[in-house]
Amino acid sequence: MIVGANSGIGRETALQFAERGAKVVIAGRSLPALTELVNEIQSRGGEATSYTADVSQYEQMQALADYAVERYGRIDTWVHAAAVSIYAPFQETRPEEFRQVIEVNLIGQAFGAMAALPHLKRAGGGALIHIGSVESKRSFPLHSAYSASKHGMIGFIDALRVELMHDRTPISVTTILPAGINTPFFDKSMTRLGVKPRPSPPVYEPELVAKAILHAAEHPVREIYVGGAGKSMEWLHRLAPNLADQLFSRFAFPAQMTDQSKTDQAPHNLYEHMEGYDQVHGSFGEEARSASVYTGLEMRPALRWGLLSLLAGVGFVLLTRRKPVYWRTG
Repeated sequence: MIVGANSGIGRETALQFAERGAKVVIAGRSLPALTELVNEIQSRGGEATSYTADVSQYEQMQALADYAVERYGRIDTWVHAAAVSIYAPFQETRPEEFRQVIEVNLIGQAFGAMAALPHLKRAGGGALIHIGSVESKRSFPLHSAYSASKHGMIGFIDALRVELMHDRTPISVTTILPAGINTPFFDKSMTRLGVKPRPSPPVYEPELVAKAILHAAEHPVREIYVGGAGKSMEWLHRLAPNLADQLFSRFAFPAQMTDQSKTDQAPHNLYEHMEGYDQVHGSFGEEARSASVYTGLEMRPALRWGLLSLLAGVGFVLLTRRKPVYWRTG
């Protein structure tokens, strides 16, 4: 079950699941976009069906989950990727805009989990996978509503994970934390910056996020950072928050802006689906990275620990080979 599959990470995730042989149910706000994706999956030999739903409406999330079970008998994995955004200083963000971001990104995630959990329990277990952001751990300026929604998401997911552990319910709960990803998210976001927003560099391709999601579906893991840059930001924020604030106040503003003019009157997807961007990739492909050493090691713990052991061994050998120093006296 892929919620938010019209474009970007959700769309690529649906394609990769289908290629692995999974029966896929895709959901979003646009029936034409979903139909196009179903046709693409089927043309590649996969199996998929679609369902239009608004994540901010619990009844629609519940109906979506019921439809998936009616169609395929059970839900094994629920991936929730739907998100919207507004780029603007906090003081220029209107109350209804802030509320909309929270309702889609935070409350929508909670409604999805509420709808999926009974079916996952009935099936004997499975995976809940929620797409967060590096902004789940470190807020960005000009992105207050989005950062707040992603922080809140971590709060309810961490509580849910512990409750399931306490009840010994075999459902894994994973948070995927991407750094800047080359998707149409930035083309569709509402902006009051005067220019089109962009992902903070370095930028990674959405295929990396989809691979992390597929990994989490088969290997229970608490969280996965996609892109070492995101983990570096989290480390900096945790170890030296005041320094992080100083660096963000100086560098994070231009890092989120292109030189392409765009006003808040331009089309955006804050309230409704925006046509013309139902695709996986955005407009930053020339600089996007298709690999991340950090994320690769995160998904291969044996290799990670092997490398750490090797480095420790090399360090030990170098230390023991140092010649002792003798001091002359007298």
